[in-house]
This record gives sequence, C-alpha cells and structure tokens, in this order.
Amino acid sequence: MIIGTAGHIDHGKTTLVRALTGVDTDRLPEERARGISIELGYAYTPLANGDVLGFVDVPGHEKFVHTMLAGASGIDFALLAVAADDGVMPQTREHLDILRLLGVPAGAIAITKIDVVETGRIAEVERELRALVARTVLAGAPIFAVSARTGAGLDALRRLLEARAQAHRRRADDGHFRLAVDRSFALTGIGTVVTGTVHSGEIAVGAHLVIAPGGTQVRVRSIHAQNRASERARAGERCALNLVGIGHQDVGRGDWVVAPPIGLATARFDARLDLLDGETKAFGSAAALHVHVGTARVPGRLVTLEAQVDDAGSGSRPLAQLVLQAPIAAWRGDRFILRDASAMRTIGGGRVLDPFAPARYRRSPQRLTVLRALEADTPASQLTALIGCEPLGVDLRRFASAGNVRDVSAVVPEAGVRRVTGEGVDFAIAEGHWQTLQVRAEEHLATFHQAHPDELGPDSARLKRMAFPRLDNALYRALIADLLAQGRILRGGPWLHLPGHDDAPSAADAALLEKLLPHLLDTPFDPPWVRDLARACAQPETLVRNALMRASKRGQTFQVVRDLFYHPRAIRELAALANSLQATEGEVRAAAFRDRTALGRKRAIQILEFFDRVGFTRRVREKHLVRADSLATIDIAPAVRRECGQ
Repeated sequence: MIIGTAGHIDHGKTTLVRALTGVDTDRLPEERARGISIELGYAYTPLANGDVLGFVDVPGHEKFVHTMLAGASGIDFALLAVAADDGVMPQTREHLDILRLLGVPAGAIAITKIDVVETGRIAEVERELRALVARTVLAGAPIFAVSARTGAGLDALRRLLEARAQAHRRRADDGHFRLAVDRSFALTGIGTVVTGTVHSGEIAVGAHLVIAPGGTQVRVRSIHAQNRASERARAGERCALNLVGIGHQDVGRGDWVVAPPIGLATARFDARLDLLDGETKAFGSAAALHVHVGTARVPGRLVTLEAQVDDAGSGSRPLAQLVLQAPIAAWRGDRFILRDASAMRTIGGGRVLDPFAPARYRRSPQRLTVLRALEADTPASQLTALIGCEPLGVDLRRFASAGNVRDVSAVVPEAGVRRVTGEGVDFAIAEGHWQTLQVRAEEHLATFHQAHPDELGPDSARLKRMAFPRLDNALYRALIADLLAQGRILRGGPWLHLPGHDDAPSAADAALLEKLLPHLLDTPFDPPWVRDLARACAQPETLVRNALMRASKRGQTFQVVRDLFYHPRAIRELAALANSLQATEGEVRAAAFRDRTALGRKRAIQILEFFDRVGFTRRVREKHLVRADSLATIDIAPAVRRECGQ
C-alpha cells in the first residue's frame, strides 16, 4: 500500500513521516536549509508480514501544488496532517478537494504538534475537521492527535497504518503495465533510472516497454520495487526501473513507461468534469486552464460539449473536451485535476472518457451518446453500449488501447455482433447497423443508376465517398465484399452496380471486342484511335466506337478522350507509374508523368485528366494528387496496392 501525505505548509507532514519510518524525505539541501518540502519525498518501512509500506511525502506550499498532484496521483491511502496550533488552512482544504477529485479511496487524519497547544485546542481542531470532511472521502476517518517530538499518539497511528496495509487488496493487474514517472536520473555504471507508481499490470526484468507520449522503445535492465531489488514490478508498488535505450534527460515527470500495445499520445481528450462548488465562473467554453493527468502538467483550454457550465450550477458534472498545448498520455478512467490559468487554485477535475477525441462533430448528439456509453462501469459494459450506439462500428484496437484492455476478445458481446478482422484491423459492429449500411449502399447505387443511366456504376472509392465518407476503409471493404458475396451488388471491372442494371455484351459485341482488344495492347500507352481500329478490323467506324463505349461501361476498356480507348492492363500500368511519382515526389505533375511514360505532353495531360475524372487522382492547381481512398479500394491493380502499402 502507498500512503500519501496531504496538508498545509509547516503542518508537520515530513516530520511525521520521519517519526513513523525513520527516513527524512527532505533530501535536497535547499529543503533542509529552508525547512520546507519543495520536491516529492519517499520513505519505506517493513511490515510484519514481509511487505513494505511506502510513503509519498508532498509539499504543502501553495506554489508547489503541482508537485503535490504528481505525488498524489497514485496513492492508495491519504494521511492528512493538520497542525493543532493553526487548524484548518487554505491548502488543507485544497489538498482535501484534490484527494476527492483523484478518487483516493480512504485515509486518516493526524492532528500534529499537540505538544504546543492546550488540550482544549485539540478538541476544537477535531470538531473543525469533522465538519470539514463530513462530505468527503475522509468522512468518518479516524483522527489521531500526535506529536512527532514527544512520540504521543504515534504508536496508535502506526498500528492503524500497518493494519490497513496488511488488509489492503492489491490493485487489479488485468491491464497492461503502466508506470507514471515522477523522477528520472542517471547513476554511474547503471544508466537511466526512472521512479514512479505502477498503476496497472506487471512486468519482469528484460521487458520491452515504450515511453508515452514520446514513443521511445526501452528495455528494463533491473527493477527495485518498494525500495528492494526485485525481478518484477506490479500494480500498486512504487518502483525504480533501470532503462536501456534512453537517456535520463529524455524521460521525466509527466511521462509514462507502458506496455507497447497501449503506447499513445493525445493532445485532446473527452471527459466528464467534476467542478468544485463556486468555481463555475472559471469554466466558460475555451477557458484557459492547467490540466494535471498522472504526473503531467500541461496548459490547455476547455471546450464544453453539453449545456454551458455557467448555467449548470455549482458542483455540476458536464461533458467537456480538453484541448492541450502539448501531447500527453492518458487512458479511459484516469482522473485529472484542473487548475486556473494562473495555476494558483484548484477549480475542478474529472475522469477521462476518450483519449482519441475528435475535433469535428464533438458536440453532435451521436458523439454525446458515445461518451455516455463510455461511462459504464466495466470494459464489457462499455463495449456493449458502444456497439449498440455506433452505427459505423467500433475499432476494437483503439478501444483496447484507450481503456488499457488486455484481452478485448473477452469483452466483445457474443450475440448480435459482426466482427471484422484482418492484418492490423479489428472491428465490431452490431448486425442491425451492418444491415443498415448494406441497404444504404444499395440505395446510393440505385440513385446513381437513375442519375447516370448510361454508366454501369461508380467505382468502389466513389461509392464510399458518396455513401460512407466516415466509414473506416477496412470495414467498408468488408461491407462491399459481403454484398458481392450475397449477389446484392455486382462488379463490372472496377464498377459496382445493382443486379438489375447490367450491360452484358451481345454476341456481336463479344466477337468484335475479341478482335479489337489485342490491338489496344500493341502500343499500350499510345493505342490506336477508333478510325485506325476500324480500318485494321475492316469494320464501320460507328460500329467500333459504339462497341468500345459499351465495353467501357463494363470496365473492359477505358475511354480517356473521345475515340481513344485504353486497355485495362495499360491503365493499371499508368496508374502504377502515377503512384510511383506520388510516392517519390509527393505529387504528380504533367512534365514528370510525360517523362516517366515517354508520351507527349498533350497525351500525358489527357491521361492525368482522365485519372482526375474517375477519382483516382485530384487536381490541385498544376499538380495531381493520388487519392488515398482510391488506392485502398479501387480495383486498379495489385501493383498499385503494393506501391501504396495496402
């Protein structure tokens, strides 16, 4: 169990810890010279059952509340110190608010310095404290009157702490490993060492981890847990990790050391706020704040998602988005603290709901429904609610990463859910939503056929842009594959169409095309014009033109300009060349495409305009950019998909 001190400056927190453990947590010369704590201090004392009780001693000065927050973020038990002579002071109240906002589950109260006051004063302070904590986590907590100088009351307090520690249940460790870094330094002959509290999971010496939010990969060379050499680090312990692969100057307070599957960085997150009474005036939308998550502190601004906080009343709990000036790491369920723009007072806190918060549609009714679903008690209930309200499906990899869920398969509902998996893809969508998407695809195809009766249908990428602009590409591919497998839609070359909208070639067309298509491959990048094809096949020019136009609707040919048709194989090769230019130069320009294809400038421009027209590229002034969605879905060629990494 980890005990964290709290309380106003000069109320004897450090002296009390020294009396209980024999360890002076003021390790800096400046702290000892001034007699006040500036940095976090740590002390450990063995228990009768062989465990070790850890203490985190925090500063009490109002200028160091940010340091107090870094130490309090991972404690299991609070020890609030209040000096008998001063009584309740400003940081007594603020620290108590912080303990509540951080969700610290239990604690005790020590009235210190009783040797300098009369007995009546002790009773007065106790009454004041009972009234203060009546509606907090410390309501009903035991109060001990102690003196670190004389030793009065210390044995009773020590017995309580040891009893609570031995009865303490270790934190759940079913998630991936997370350690919140509060200190980083280098030791000669050892290297980089980081210390902090393990919030979840377990690792052993030799484990490969990631620094979040930075993303640097590291390896654990050795571990000290609760001030003892250990082979493992577990949830609920204070640990020192000797890391290989990073310098101590590149990792520090505010970072996390985590298992690779949950390494993330975010500059915005959605949350449920918890505002302190009387602080709503500080919470207008776009209000500047200081956000404390884990051991990190970063400036940010608030974006309210529901009714304006000013109208919500004191102590309200609205949904909001925090937009940060620098990336941090945070996971669903993490508690955070908000302080005002001057960083002089605590004005609220909250709980992270989604670290992958969107910048667009963040106030839409659908988005608010999703956030309320994420407030469910367990990952299983969260996912069940989420699948029920997400019409475009749930990315299970993102869900697991955001919530530190080790085995997402164990929380996926068994009935009424379709799961779409593949390389780097894992989605879950309710069967009802899946069927709705299928109907939408058919409806958009029917609308397209009505508007363009002379065309066979849109290509796959174009249909996605029309019907499903926000649907994940992998889920869309699975949707189209399912519709094709059921025969509810058909494919003609790259074009998709409904079964009733077909243009199968007649016997005469088939026979003519059998003669025409080989001629298109004689010079694939510069095929013959219709008149030349008609002459070569001894057929009327009109007959050849109409046959090729009908073939283009089926994807058997591609009409680049009037009377100039390309074979699909040539189009695939030209598309691959365009994509190669995009990959190397970041764009496709007519001159470069001309040189790559060995065609004239006019023909190169005609082909690029054709690519723009069919949606393979888009023109931006004098350049053409290959559309990422087209590369992911349009049936150009396997070569193109290899080029773009699909």
